[in-house]
Amino acid sequence: MRSEKAVPGERVIVEMSFVPLGVGTSLSPFVAEAVRLIRESGLRHEFHSMGTNVEGPYDVVMDLVKRCQDRIFEMGAPRLSTSLKISARSDRAPDMAAKKRHVEELLGSG
Repeated sequence: MRSEKAVPGERVIVEMSFVPLGVGTSLSPFVAEAVRLIRESGLRHEFHSMGTNVEGPYDVVMDLVKRCQDRIFEMGAPRLSTSLKISARSDRAPDMAAKKRHVEELLGSG
């Protein structure tokens, strides 16, 4: 377990999901472009079927959200719905892998 203390809100885990509106039924090109930007960011991330989890400093992650939104608009989306869930801790830096590992241990498969 990590003992590293965190400044409240300094590091976060953010689940982000982008849904462009007014672009037809195929959203995959827009989602792929957002995932490309996320991968290029160098931040720890996990892409899944309903969004992407990203871990890092709050300001850096929020800047990434803005860059993804801006790029989707540049691609021609007239509207965009962005959903964010933010996990922050004051006792230690959040860690996506540790959260998953702990649940797996409780399930007896870790």
